Amino acid sequence: MPHHPNLDPEMAAALAADPPPPTVLDGLPYEKLDALRAERAARSAGPPAEGVVVTDHRLPGPTPLRVRTYRPRAAGARALPCLVWMHGGGMVLDSPETDDARVSAYALEADCAVVSVDYRLAPEHPYPAPVEDCYRALRWAADQAEPLGLDPGRLAVGGISAGGGLAAATALLARDSGGPGLIFQFLLCPMLDDRNTSGSSREFTEAVKWPRANNLYGWAALLGPLTGSDDVPPYAAPARADDLSGLPPAYVDVGELEVFRDECARYALRLIEAGVSTEFHLWPGAFHGFDGVLPHLTLPRRAAREQIAVLRRALGGG
Repeated sequence: MPHHPNLDPEMAAALAADPPPPTVLDGLPYEKLDALRAERAARSAGPPAEGVVVTDHRLPGPTPLRVRTYRPRAAGARALPCLVWMHGGGMVLDSPETDDARVSAYALEADCAVVSVDYRLAPEHPYPAPVEDCYRALRWAADQAEPLGLDPGRLAVGGISAGGGLAAATALLARDSGGPGLIFQFLLCPMLDDRNTSGSSREFTEAVKWPRANNLYGWAALLGPLTGSDDVPPYAAPARADDLSGLPPAYVDVGELEVFRDECARYALRLIEAGVSTEFHLWPGAFHGFDGVLPHLTLPRRAAREQIAVLRRALGGG
């Protein structure tokens, strides 16, 4: 596949030398998703950072829910700000382990705790199951703040890709349900709009990662026949929200060369128009999830430094 002419030259050279294995969802029968999930789980995305304590918790309730917590060992029993994190995977793939390296670095370098949610996946568990799990994990973090060593006055939500969309939806749900109160939403290349009518959605039928067909597949798995209709609620697709006022301050980023570019830019602008303090970053020459695919190159390293700095400022770590 020829690369887009605007692709960052250093990343283009790395991709030409060692192209990542593609994830092709278009036409994949749902009954074959488990095999793909297992295959992806076997490809380690990297272990947690040293100096971070990682603990799995099983939340009580009518449906099973696991969360994975990350905490800097050096913090001791000090009450830390907490980022409730949602992994990516297009609503159909992956787990907290996928983001072990990423979120443990956040915990260590931003001096915070992270609660990563193993939310139920579509199509076995369509909307509203994933966002219900994320909101349940947020409430658990708030309710259990003291034994977990968290500061309940410094709770944030965040996620990447599908997880970024779930984080935005969880912020909406928390606002509309009377809490818990949030101080920040950290939305990395979030999946926000089921309609797939934007220019970038139509442009990137081919992409280094997450082309249009995969996105259509993920939304269809989550929403079934509701996809693209007038009946999709904002807690499923946050771009559908009529009112974005009263939400916590936001950081939104996205790559120049990805399906989500236009919907992320529009969501950030709408947040600003609604009076929500918002920082928006468009990464030039970057594809979806570039910082996870090629973490050691110049632009991904710059993005990683930016993410840490943003979290430190937002959560009160300096």
